[in-house]
Amino acid sequence: MPYDYNTQRKRMALPEYGRNVQKMVDHIKTIQDRDERNRAAKTIIQIMGNLNPHLRDEGDFRHKLWDHLALIADFDLDIDPLYPFPEPTKFIEKPNQVPYKQGNIKFLHYGRIIELLIDAACEMKDGEEKEYLTTLIVNQMKKSYITWNRGQVADEVIIGDLKLLSGGKLKITEGVKILEIKELIPPVKKKPLGKPHGRLQNKPFNKKKGYIRH
Repeated sequence: MPYDYNTQRKRMALPEYGRNVQKMVDHIKTIQDRDERNRAAKTIIQIMGNLNPHLRDEGDFRHKLWDHLALIADFDLDIDPLYPFPEPTKFIEKPNQVPYKQGNIKFLHYGRIIELLIDAACEMKDGEEKEYLTTLIVNQMKKSYITWNRGQVADEVIIGDLKLLSGGKLKITEGVKILEIKELIPPVKKKPLGKPHGRLQNKPFNKKKGYIRH
């Protein structure tokens, strides 16, 4: 008797319901009596609901189950559903294109987020909040610069880039501290060395006798 491998079976539209539900749906397609098909479909809906109790938290719980039944049946099921089956084309539509701000990023190592933060800070009224945000931006710029360029950078370079990106609208007030590299990027902790091999620890050593064991 040949083995029945899953890879040789019909592909399931919604595998989370399992192979048995797929078989049930395929079976009711063969039922001749319409009333019996409708009763069988409602029974399958109950089973599907029990298999996915998390769907009960959604407001359109029942509607979603009937949509799933249509998907499992490949939209080829002649019954009277509680909710109209969706159009197959609804599930093959291309997703809407996500809008993305066009334009070149002036400094790739700073990225788009920094430019957006700078634009937001430029729109703020002068005061402590604007100064605080500007300080955060400068320190993040320094961190990004070091991360991508793997080297030192003078604070004057970061301040100059800030002035350029903000069109001169942002500046570092006197007394503001720009963090050091070790504060921005903590050093990697070295793993503790294991016990040395060969020599015994804390044992007196004699050139002629070797280690003296007590």
